[in-house]
Amino acid sequence: QNTTLTNQRDSTVVVLGESKKYNEVLVGQNEELSKTVEIASKLSVLNLKTAAYKLRNSGKEIATDKASRADVLKISFTIAENKVAKSGDKSYYVQVIDSKNNVLGDKKTETFGTTYLPYSFQKTVKYENKTVQVQEDLPVKSISAGTYFVNVFDKNGELVSKNSFQLR
Repeated sequence: QNTTLTNQRDSTVVVLGESKKYNEVLVGQNEELSKTVEIASKLSVLNLKTAAYKLRNSGKEIATDKASRADVLKISFTIAENKVAKSGDKSYYVQVIDSKNNVLGDKKTETFGTTYLPYSFQKTVKYENKTVQVQEDLPVKSISAGTYFVNVFDKNGELVSKNSFQLR
């Protein structure tokens, strides 16, 4: 009986050891797949465009490239379709910086860990796994000529798109 019990215990130990190794492999694969899904679920921000417009009394908007005439900056971008990403409200922080390194707009600040992000405005978009066109107007007053930089950050403070434009 002792010999039989010893054999059974030894075979059980071997099977248990193999199961532990297999479980470790599965845990490693699961972690890799989780990272892959996390990377694949990031939304792509495309076609970031900015243009300056002069507002007429009639309400008509006329495109301009002169800083002295600009009353509003129209900022638009597209969030690409992504079947892996979770649907829901997505927040983006848009930062418009003038040629003197000043942030235009609301000039609010968001904290991401130890990093501070001054931004012009925040835009929350309802995302339902389909391509979404986003547009926002940023009213401006007496801006100066030069190069302007537009940066779009996601809710984690990660830069997802950037662009620049020139006003004379």
